[in-house]
Amino acid sequence: MSGRSAAGTPGAHDNALGDSSVISPSERALLASLARLSGLHVKLISFAAQIAASHSSVICRAVAAAIDSIHLSAFQRKVLEVEDTILRKDAGLVGAYNIVPLTAVVGEFDGWTRRMEWLWELVQFMLHTERASKDDGSGTPCTGAKVIDRLRSELQTGYLDVEETARSLVAVAEVAWLKQVSAWILYGKLPSFGADDFFVQQDGDVAEEYACVSKLLPSFVTPSTAASMLFIGRSLNQIRVKSAEDPSLRGTDHLSTQLTQLAALKHPLDPASFSRTITDIRHYLSRTTLQRLLPQSRVLETLQLLRDFFLLRRGEFAMALTQQADEKIRSRWRRAENLAYEKREGIGNVVVKDGEIAAVLARTWAAMGSMQGEHAEEDEGLEMGRDLLRLTLSKSKPPTPMTPAATEGGLSAIAPTPFRNLLFSVPVILTLQIPSPLDLFLSPSDLQTYTAINSYLLSLRRAHIRLTDLWKITSLRRHHPASPSPPFGSTRAGREKVRLLRRRHDSRSQILRNAWATASAAIFFLGETEGYLQIEVVGGLSEGFHQWLTTGNDDQRPDDTSKSKPRPPNNPPIDEPADGDDIWLSPATARPATQDPSSAESDSQHPHDPQTLATAHRLYLRTLVHRLLLSQQSFTDPLYELLAHLDRLVALIHRLHSVWTAADLEADVGVVDAFVDLVREERDVQGEIRGVEGRVKRGIEGLIAELRRLEAGNFLVGFGEGVGGDDGEGDGVREAGQYAPRRVGGVDRLLMKLDFGSWFGGGSVEEM
Repeated sequence: MSGRSAAGTPGAHDNALGDSSVISPSERALLASLARLSGLHVKLISFAAQIAASHSSVICRAVAAAIDSIHLSAFQRKVLEVEDTILRKDAGLVGAYNIVPLTAVVGEFDGWTRRMEWLWELVQFMLHTERASKDDGSGTPCTGAKVIDRLRSELQTGYLDVEETARSLVAVAEVAWLKQVSAWILYGKLPSFGADDFFVQQDGDVAEEYACVSKLLPSFVTPSTAASMLFIGRSLNQIRVKSAEDPSLRGTDHLSTQLTQLAALKHPLDPASFSRTITDIRHYLSRTTLQRLLPQSRVLETLQLLRDFFLLRRGEFAMALTQQADEKIRSRWRRAENLAYEKREGIGNVVVKDGEIAAVLARTWAAMGSMQGEHAEEDEGLEMGRDLLRLTLSKSKPPTPMTPAATEGGLSAIAPTPFRNLLFSVPVILTLQIPSPLDLFLSPSDLQTYTAINSYLLSLRRAHIRLTDLWKITSLRRHHPASPSPPFGSTRAGREKVRLLRRRHDSRSQILRNAWATASAAIFFLGETEGYLQIEVVGGLSEGFHQWLTTGNDDQRPDDTSKSKPRPPNNPPIDEPADGDDIWLSPATARPATQDPSSAESDSQHPHDPQTLATAHRLYLRTLVHRLLLSQQSFTDPLYELLAHLDRLVALIHRLHSVWTAADLEADVGVVDAFVDLVREERDVQGEIRGVEGRVKRGIEGLIAELRRLEAGNFLVGFGEGVGGDDGEGDGVREAGQYAPRRVGGVDRLLMKLDFGSWFGGGSVEEM
């Protein structure tokens, strides 16, 4: 019985005999180890019950309950076994004369001390972190993801008993987490309890919008797997909403058959196996339901709209929008260009209303319709743009959402240069409202990227149009007055009048000689830059993405002319990589040589699931931002300054023309404006023109120097990589059929074009 009391209540026994000389120091040490084990047991029972009853995380509750029901119960059974052995006077513990050696009793619990200490550390990890957050708000709540990560890391311990305990608790925690995941990816429902601990959170500002919180994800879940789970749940939510209108979308309960795949996973979960299971469920959902919800024709139609109007494939849209915007400026603000030049960061004393901006877009649609003539009603793209596109006034720069989708879409890499300020001298952006179900592959961050690219390309096109419009002022560009009609033309006074007019226009032509040369050079620079950006970069990347979307691969490269070369008869075609392409990265070489052509054709015709399409579309946008040089602030900021100087130059030439017109009326007809000193104003405008000419020249030279610096830094040289080998195009080993952006463009090609016909190599613009 003394052995029983020592095993059952060692602390009380030690206190009762603390001053007795009967207990030796060695026995006291043995009883202290049992007392510690008993104290750990009592504390674990108390705090594990507290966590299981009140913790905010379902996973922590499950782990705490498993500690109590599995491991503490096993310890209690061990105590009962030892007591039963002593009571039965088993020879394993009871010796002669019914003596129970204390060392034998302590030896029965040797394997439990380390395990109980480890369990106590785990309980403290779950409990103390939660308490810190509740007491003073400074701590971080213990989440299920943290517990899973800690348990998985403890599997690497060198103690077999601790590893077995951790393995059993990992299985419990992962099963509890998989139950939450199953509700989301099979039925599109957030957990009814413990939703704050789940990695999918509902956006409080936007209904039916969900976001992925990476800190609530276990470490074994890859970002692509998390994106797939978020996509599956969002899709099921949309299906539930759409099923009320479309009965064909009902009956998604068959997804519960995929539950067997999740149940078949072994614990601890393997990242590759778990990712394959989620991918299979996503593909199953895409094949059964999403193809009806988001057909490929709808995707192609939307991408066509974005390409036509945001990426300016329809040049008449940019031209009509620029003309209507300039007309609005001229009708409301006199000399608005000068004011915009002086305060291009924002005009505080001029108020532009959203209704006026929308009216400009409406007149743009009307102008484009008049260009179409009798075929205007047949232009479905124009009607779709009229319904979906909006021109809005951005009153302040919106904060950039640093979400994974924004990062993948290239939004975080876009330079903050305010190109959107150039159209109306205030921030104006082109946007559209993403209708459902297009938001399955088109996110708000993708649309913001399109908006930034549109402002960038439109500002270049606008400057080009405004410069070329100067040549439409015939009286300013070319005016050679004829002799007056008889009888006045045959008199001395008439001939003197003709000579006077010709000297006047010769003098004015000489004054504007440098201005015309500057405008011509600027037009050359803008034309070549626009051609490079629009044809080589935007056109090449868009064509490749469209071909991948429709056929499943993009084997045709810009320099690949193998399809046009005649081949000798009886010789099969040989797939050769294009010049500059790596044979190991070529999608054509990624397929096995023995692949059946019929199977390859069937795979290429299979439409892509929405998440694969969304991932490829973000890669396409990220590559587009990089290739357009929109991520290089050292290039975009000087370009913005140059465009502002060109606006100033155009405004000054128009102003000089109006001054000369007023001077002609005063000298020839006698119309005098007493409030204007035309001579002084002409002199001031001429001086400003000379200053702007110099700034335009230096601006173009600075941009060319920056391009040469990028070329020297191996930035987009030919088919090369970006600086540091990362150009955002996802180069590397790819799976067959995976989207790979075309390697288009090259700063060296743009520089080669700019080297011809420019006057930047010698001479200088005189400044007055």
